[in-house]
Amino acid sequence: MLVLDQNLRISYQSFFNSCQLNNDRRQEGDRLIQKITDNKSRYLPVADSTRVPWYVIGVIHSMESGLSFLHHLHNGDPLSARTVHVPTGRPLAGKPPFTWEVSATDAIRLEGFDHWIDWSIPGICYKLEKYNGIGYRAHHVNSPYLWGGSNQYTRGKYVQDGVFSPTAVSRQIGAMVLLKLMNGKGMIVL
Repeated sequence: MLVLDQNLRISYQSFFNSCQLNNDRRQEGDRLIQKITDNKSRYLPVADSTRVPWYVIGVIHSMESGLSFLHHLHNGDPLSARTVHVPTGRPLAGKPPFTWEVSATDAIRLEGFDHWIDWSIPGICYKLEKYNGIGYRAHHVNSPYLWGGSNQYTRGKYVQDGVFSPTAVSRQIGAMVLLKLMNGKGMIVL
């Protein structure tokens, strides 16, 4: 079980402070953070109803569905039906097709983000790592969900649920890397 104690807080903060986007990913990183910022008006209603910062919703949106508003925030499945991948059968209420906002609110609430109050850098790291899964820790790999595309991650990836490859490399820029870029450009203040 992963607990957000003082040691983990220090570790997360240290990783964030020393995190640098790999030079070959800079253009992609700039494009992603601009798109997240441009989508802020879509994230705000979900943020307002769940008390989750809009930019946290934005980076989850990037990680889970490539910033598409046609897919569930839970896992990237199409909004035309309930989710078929983990978590399956979401949202429980309503009838497909779902709006992105309804599905996103369900995803945020399902994972308990709406009850989380620690939106510090370590608090965000912890919540996002738990959202994606802590299995990387068993392989001594920094989660690419947080650190992909940066100096904090090199290789090792779950290629499907429960199947880890030590040689696979995530092509995504991690959520905390995106937040660091946004913070560095003054788009948000962490």
